[in-house]
Amino acid sequence: MAATTTDVVTLILDDHRRFEALFAELRDTTSERAAVRAELADLLVAHAESEEEAVYPQLEAKNASTKHDVVHGKREHSQGNAALLVLLEIEDTSSDEFADALEALFEAITHHVNEEELTLLNDARTSLRARDRAAIGRAFAAARKRRLKAHPGAVEHVREIQDRAGLGELDTASLRFLAAARGIEGRSTMTKQQLLQTLAG
Repeated sequence: MAATTTDVVTLILDDHRRFEALFAELRDTTSERAAVRAELADLLVAHAESEEEAVYPQLEAKNASTKHDVVHGKREHSQGNAALLVLLEIEDTSSDEFADALEALFEAITHHVNEEELTLLNDARTSLRARDRAAIGRAFAAARKRRLKAHPGAVEHVREIQDRAGLGELDTASLRFLAAARGIEGRSTMTKQQLLQTLAG
């Protein structure tokens, strides 16, 4: 993360670019995939939780974002956590299963990052004064730093987050995504309720 600015937009964009670099490393079969996965997991969880604590409420309070965009962002964090959990639970980082779960996580995170940059971050950039963006950025950076010290990407913690959120938070497409990552047959024809029952079973 850049140390020269506290602008929340810049800080979040810096994390987004780091996600991309870590995904590129994970696709490299010669990389230390377990270590890179752990770094990515910590950053993804710390980033999302810090946004929900320090950024989203402030953007909504200052009318720099809509409630719909905030709720949608939180839902996409939940979808990302579900895909991350699947990746974390795979022991063999050289397996096809790992590669498939990595691509599922990549798609979920890339979708969220693109939407967030087009909506929430553009709104923050145009609607907030520089000093407000800096104040929110300082709060985000402090929350993120505090969380990263606790290694929030540990599989046990991600499982707790997902248990709290529940699968019901996910839409049908995300449930199918999760079912695909778990290798569940017949998922393409299942209803949301059938997917929920199968994934919970």
